[in-house]
Amino acid sequence: MSGEPATPTLTQRVRYIAGATLPPSMHQWVIDDLTGPGAARRYHLRILLPIIAPLCVFLLIPGPLWMGLAMMALLYLPLIYFTTALMYVYRRHRLAKHGLDPALADARERQKHAAEREAYERRHRR
Repeated sequence: MSGEPATPTLTQRVRYIAGATLPPSMHQWVIDDLTGPGAARRYHLRILLPIIAPLCVFLLIPGPLWMGLAMMALLYLPLIYFTTALMYVYRRHRLAKHGLDPALADARERQKHAAEREAYERRHRR
């Protein structure tokens, strides 16, 4: 191996987005995808973008345009809320599904708090 982290092919990536697991050689990629920079953005895009096309069916219902848009909003706004609320649970589940430690989902927060704690202790000489 060349030392570079393995990245999934297009087919593997589509299957991964649909919920499939990737081979162990790509575990670092999975960790970076679920916990690295931009993970929240990718998570939201993967869930919230594909649902827009089926929701556009409401625009075909006879009546004023605002009625179809209101029906779309009645479904889409709670989806945004619950998607955001369940992001942490989803990350832990995907890590566990790949055989990785679910605690990796909040590793960055723990590092941040440790750095803050260290700075606090330095300031107050503890």
